Amino acid sequence: MQLVAPSILAADFANLGKDIDMLNKNADIIHLDVMDGSFVPNISFGFPVIEAVSKIAKIPMDTHFMVETPWDWVDRCKSLRVSMFSFHYEAAGRKTSSLLKKVREAGMKAGLAINPDVPVEKLYPYIGKADYFLLMSVFAGFGGQKFIYETLDRIAALRNEISKRGEQTPIEVDGGINKDNAAALYEAGANILVAGSAVFRSENPSELISLLRSPQ
Repeated sequence: MQLVAPSILAADFANLGKDIDMLNKNADIIHLDVMDGSFVPNISFGFPVIEAVSKIAKIPMDTHFMVETPWDWVDRCKSLRVSMFSFHYEAAGRKTSSLLKKVREAGMKAGLAINPDVPVEKLYPYIGKADYFLLMSVFAGFGGQKFIYETLDRIAALRNEISKRGEQTPIEVDGGINKDNAAALYEAGANILVAGSAVFRSENPSELISLLRSPQ
């Protein structure tokens, strides 16, 4: 499975409908980065944007919550037909298992995310409880950062542990992804690539999505 989930954080919000239409035709997943200005320094967007996207999205919506209280967002995401809901281990802490369960019970796929400075081993207890893992390859909260190449080792370690436990949990990777590192990410064990700037700043976004899905 090699899927591309463009992040609309880098889209043209003055022409968001046009960009979503392009994603409907070319991408596999629409990625929505929600920031609260507390867990991360920046603020992105909230439910009005998610609701607007939900009205025209024809492919699954994937919400990535970089917020202090991700449990507050579950029910409304369910009402907006969100398919994938990920939150950070750093925010949930001891509530991680119960929140994964809550997201699943709401009918969404539950994803667990970590920043580059969190040991990947922190995810191991949740193999079999999370529907997917999200490894940040930059620090959450800012677009346009450079890819951290140590992420490849983290992906490989997590993929190895998942396989050892007899699971096939997808690994999503987010941050600094482009056509030059996509192949290495898949080879390390990633399944879903999130790309914002690389897609929306490309002269041909649909072609770039194809290159990310099937890098040469």
